[in-house]
Amino acid sequence: MPQEETLYDLAELFKVFGDSTRIKILWALDEAEMCVCDISVLLNMTQSAISHQLRVLKKAKLVKNRKEGKVVFYSLDDEHVKQIFDQGLTHINENN
Repeated sequence: MPQEETLYDLAELFKVFGDSTRIKILWALDEAEMCVCDISVLLNMTQSAISHQLRVLKKAKLVKNRKEGKVVFYSLDDEHVKQIFDQGLTHINENN
């Protein structure tokens, strides 16, 4: 069995996936790199709410950002995020 700290970190990662808004953001960023304003329009939410969720996703190392002038663009951190997402969808679809 993995060490207790590793299991705790894994549980924390899965907690991040426990919010449908964050799932929608990850879904959108899987399609394209976006700024907060684009995500807020797409999800019909305030930029403040999107920024808050992006901070959570960034802290969990699920998204990364890059600046272009004053605009910050967000994307999935790496291919592992997509794989976690795809595995979850596969599991859900198997059981329906």
